[in-house]
Amino acid sequence: MAVSGQFSTFLLDTLGAVRPVTARRMFGGVGFYAEGLFFAIATDDLLYFRADDASRGFFEREGMQAFCPKGPGTKSMNYYTVPARLYDDAEELALWMHRALDAARK
Repeated sequence: MAVSGQFSTFLLDTLGAVRPVTARRMFGGVGFYAEGLFFAIATDDLLYFRADDASRGFFEREGMQAFCPKGPGTKSMNYYTVPARLYDDAEELALWMHRALDAARK
């Protein structure tokens, strides 16, 4: 569940270009916060955004995987991997971040 320092810095820079974010180490991963909300987690150098009933379909249509902290086939949390293409598209990333923040508000 480790996150490399390089990946964590990359995420802070990339997400921070959309809106101010902070990060906290947790359980070997990194949690990301914006507007005081926990909206993303990174582990094993993968980024996961929070999802809810309104946004889960976007992740599933892209074939993104649910975050299952105890391994594949176990109960998942409401976080899904972020499509890698978003790292190069700030406008699309902002839309997905907005959905993740909306999910965190609920």
